[in-house]
Amino acid sequence: MRYEYTSPGSYDIFGRGQPRPDTIRTLLVLNIGIWGLITISGTERLFFPLLGLVPQYVWTKAMLWQPITYMFLHAGFWHMALNMLVLWMFGSELEREWGGPAFLRFFIITGAGAGLVTVLFTAGSTIPVVGASGAIYGVLLAYGLAYPNREVYLYFMFPVKVKYFVGFLAVMAFIASIQQGASSISNITHLSGMLIAWVYLKSGWGKNWLGLAQQVKVLSTAYRQRQTARQEEADLDIRDQVDAILDKINLSGYSSLTDEEQKTLFRAAVKYSKKSDRN
Repeated sequence: MRYEYTSPGSYDIFGRGQPRPDTIRTLLVLNIGIWGLITISGTERLFFPLLGLVPQYVWTKAMLWQPITYMFLHAGFWHMALNMLVLWMFGSELEREWGGPAFLRFFIITGAGAGLVTVLFTAGSTIPVVGASGAIYGVLLAYGLAYPNREVYLYFMFPVKVKYFVGFLAVMAFIASIQQGASSISNITHLSGMLIAWVYLKSGWGKNWLGLAQQVKVLSTAYRQRQTARQEEADLDIRDQVDAILDKINLSGYSSLTDEEQKTLFRAAVKYSKKSDRN
């Protein structure tokens, strides 16, 4: 399906006059480069079962990396080119609005999530699923929610609002996913990419991610401070015990110490010698 992007907010991927979408540019280079290397070397039969998404292998062979790595493999030029075109056309403005790290997080989560859903619903399949389409459909859904009244031109002729375009793709993916055959597997990936993107955006997870990360940092800092305070308190307690033991030695000699006092003195000596070695 051909379409033309007509957003006034779009900007040039090469950076002429507008901020560059560095994350998308990196994804484009990575996907195109991997496709080129695998195509030129003719190693699809080697890498697709290994790095593509083979649901049965994820379950039986614990190939847990596949729900991520499958996004960077593509079966044929047009498969790769169409995915990268959509990523550039609809993802660039999202990256500008969200920032590179937030967009990359969204892209990986929707793509990997779509892969996991595919594994769950087609657990016995040995057909490799490849391509970034799960994440790409997530990007389309996000763009449709953010700019529902923007227009695309189907076949460069028919203007359609983005919300209708995305809705049409969702319906087609759903219908195709309930059909039998190999093609239904990839359409499950497409549909689940949209669903995960919708949950991600509507739940506010993406917006709250930074706050969560900051909260984790605050909690970890507080934990380290508590541990340091406890260690300092323990050191003071040992120091007081050692001082008392040394006073007893001065008064009555070492032989007057109990077994417990001797053990305490030995532990303190070992502890302080380790500290001096580290310093």
